[in-house]
Order: sequence, then structure tokens, then C-alpha cells
Amino acid sequence: MRYAVIMAGGAGTRLWPLSRKERPKQLLHLFDGASLLRRSFERLRAVLPAEQIHVIANGRYADAVRAELPEMPADNFIAEPCARDTANAVGLAAHLLAARDPEGTMGVFTADHVIEPVDRFAETVRRGFETAEKHDDALVTFGIRPRVPHTGYGYIRRGAQVEDGVFEVAAFVEKPDSATADRYVSSGEYDWNSGMFVWRLETVLAQFRRHQQSIDEGLGQVASDFADPDKADAVRERFARLPKISVDFAIMEKADRVLTVEMTCRWLDVGSWSSLPEIIAPDRDDNTRAAPNVQILDSGGNIVVSESDHLIALLGVEDLIIAHADDATVICHRSQAQRIKELVERVRATAGERYM
Repeated sequence: MRYAVIMAGGAGTRLWPLSRKERPKQLLHLFDGASLLRRSFERLRAVLPAEQIHVIANGRYADAVRAELPEMPADNFIAEPCARDTANAVGLAAHLLAARDPEGTMGVFTADHVIEPVDRFAETVRRGFETAEKHDDALVTFGIRPRVPHTGYGYIRRGAQVEDGVFEVAAFVEKPDSATADRYVSSGEYDWNSGMFVWRLETVLAQFRRHQQSIDEGLGQVASDFADPDKADAVRERFARLPKISVDFAIMEKADRVLTVEMTCRWLDVGSWSSLPEIIAPDRDDNTRAAPNVQILDSGGNIVVSESDHLIALLGVEDLIIAHADDATVICHRSQAQRIKELVERVRATAGERYM
């Protein structure tokens, strides 16, 4: 059987003060009243029934996730004991699904992207499942055809073509500088690394055993006790001792064989407030309004964000980000959007966890 697992554990620090520990960015209702998690789930519903879609995230989000996704069976929420990066999230989900269906195929998808159109996404995902099942010695990833030489994404260098739209992966490369990104895109040999994958469960677990034996053994122990409430503390302690490492570093860059399926969708990582104008069309003065109650006079190039009916009024200002929450507001120049994470650390140092 085919399964999808949505990773929904990201903190979204650069979307503070709306994105918080108790309600991270994938649960915010900023996009036509829908959350990014809801959008991810609906995209996958075009491929699989709700019963075959799972979400893995910190257990504190269980009630919020179930409220967002009432069609998904409650048991399909996998409560990650604590945050230990993507390799441990992926590995835990793989162990749990393999215990139920060792012959199954598992897709891993993100909860913090905008991907359009849905029909093309669904067609490509189905192609990914077919590829993983046909080439059962390979891990499969999705490469996004790059629109611009972006320096904020990792890249995949395509190797030999296996079939139409499917390639061997020659290399994974980290976020490049501007000149290198230009060269990658100009060459036509590179795709953006989407962070989405498909693989046979037995194949990915074999790669964990080969390349991350201690992690795999720890995850196996966690999975075996996962459903026993009497062992919850032991499970949490064991999971917390696992090294934090991404799935790319842990297995993808070391795997015996990796294939990439090219995805020709509009794909956007909602990583900071400055990405909103690519999702929400700006007005004629280039102001982006992701808030229900905004008045703007003689101002342009601003990004205004709020979930509440609190009035935000702008007069004679340019190129600002204004992000309002009930107890905190950020105002910064658009050029400083990536430094919000730095600002959050300053706030934590002076006010503790109050605004986190």
C-alpha cells in the first residue's frame, strides 16, 4: 500500500511573532483562510485517500492538527517525542509504517510550501510512487525546475536520464552563493532540492541500517514501545538522545542509489515574510495585505500581516514588514526579513519564553 507522511514540525522562527512554539507557521490561517498544513493535506488527497495520509509533528500540536484535518484518522497523527531533525522524524515514521505494512511505499512531504497547480503536483507524485516501486533499490526525491538562481535552496545535480522526467542523482549540493547559483541554473543540469521523497519502506530502512546504524537501532527501540503509554517517558528519553541530523546528511547523500523525478510546479518555500508577495498578489502600490483590517495611504512596497481584526494603518512609509500578533508586533525593513530569527533570539535572551 502507498502512504504519505507530512512533516509538520518546523518552528518557522522567521515568521515570528505569529509563528510560535504552540502554533507554528504551518498552522497559521494566512492564505485565503487556510493553513499551509491544510493545503498540503488537500494536495495529497488528490493522490491518496485520507486514511493513507499521516502527519508527524510534536505531540503538543496533536489537537491543532486534528482540528485542521478532521478527515484524517486520529491515529494517523504521529506524535514526535521531541524535535530531533528530519532524519529521526522520517525514520520513526518509516519504522512505524513498516511494522504495519513491510511491503508498503512511503512518500514524505512538507507542510510549509505553496505548490501549484495541484493536478500537476498529483501527477508528479504518482510518478514518484511508480518510480520507487519500479526501481526498488533506489530512494526517490523530487527536483523542482528552478525559476531563478536562488541562493536560499539546496540543489540536485541530475545525472543520466533513466526515463522521461526521471534521472539518476549525481550530487546533492548545499545552498550556493550568487555566482554559483547562476552557473547552476544556466547549465540546465540542476534542480532545487524540494525536501520531498518517496521510497519503499524496506529500501529506506536498509539505508538507515547501512549508513546510520546507531540511529536506526534507537528508532527501532522507540517504535517498538511507541504505542505503550507506560513507556512514554522511556520513549521520550531514548528519542531525545538520538543525534540531530537531517535526512539529506543522514542517508540521501550516502545512499547507494538515488533517483530524482522532476516536478515542474510553482514551488515556494514560505520561509520568511518577504516570500508573501509571491503567494498573495500585491495591490497597485505593491503593498501585500495578509490581514483582514488594513488602511494604507501614500505608502508602497509594504507587507502587512495579522490574523486579528486589529486595525493596522500605514501612512507615508515604504518597504516595511509589519507583522502583528496579540502580544507582539514586528516592524522592520523588507531587506532585514532574514534577521527576524536573530531578533527572536534577542527577545528570548531578555524576556525568556514569554513571547516564544
